[in-house]
Amino acid sequence: MIYTSAQQWRDAAQKKVLLFGMSGLGKTHISNTLRDQGTWFHYSIDYRIGTRYMGEHIADNAKREAMKVPFLRELLMSDSIYIGSNITFNNLAPLSAYLGKPGNPDQGGLAFADYVTRQEQHRAAEIAALMDTKLFINRAHDLYGYDNFICDTGGSICEVVDPEDPNDPVLTTLSDNTLMVWLKGSDAHTDALIQRFDRAPKPMYYQPEFLLCAWRDYLGETGHAESSVDPDAFVRWTYARALAHRQPRYAAMAKWGLTVTADRVASVASADDFADVIASALEDHAAEA
Repeated sequence: MIYTSAQQWRDAAQKKVLLFGMSGLGKTHISNTLRDQGTWFHYSIDYRIGTRYMGEHIADNAKREAMKVPFLRELLMSDSIYIGSNITFNNLAPLSAYLGKPGNPDQGGLAFADYVTRQEQHRAAEIAALMDTKLFINRAHDLYGYDNFICDTGGSICEVVDPEDPNDPVLTTLSDNTLMVWLKGSDAHTDALIQRFDRAPKPMYYQPEFLLCAWRDYLGETGHAESSVDPDAFVRWTYARALAHRQPRYAAMAKWGLTVTADRVASVASADDFADVIASALEDHAAEA
């Protein structure tokens, strides 16, 4: 780890942290809080994915839909209108909409082959965005004058790395340049996330092997043909399984850094609060060593 003690962390001229864990446990909230203090640079992996690496895919998909409308097609063909996405740190809807859900096209679903293609695009984009972390640490410091850096990762980070490989290129780069911190949720957090997802199911990225197995199992259990699957029903059915699949992967990633419970960071309201939480976690880690 780049900080080996609480004192070294507190004395560091540059504080560089990466947060990972299930979506919905506070990564973006903490990152926003630190950014709003004015002394931390916030690097959002999902924002980078949606703007730099999948921006053209997202825009082209919107244009493809617009071209189906004669009025809009004429304006697009004459360069009279422009279509683009308006992704922000707190609104990633254009990225989610492009990623989509597999199933019945009459219910907004994608053909499974097309869905898999978009999943692969996201995998490559996520790896590239994660590997850009060092670039943005330097950019934040040299260009904008920020000493402190917070990397806000997506929930699927554990699906694009191999935490059991000591030479994993992504994790090696991240751990060499940031203090990796797992925001660990409880069973109660998991239950709450499942309930929230059930109310508003959203697209997400899955490890390819997990996705193919889940798709086959779902078709087998329900008897549906691919084109008759209710997209929302499939992702609801898959979500709890995906969380269970990710949990041991997060735990293995935690060996590359620190673990902090989601309850412990829930009360973070300032940069000082955050510094105290990390210092305490480093003390705990040293005591356990």
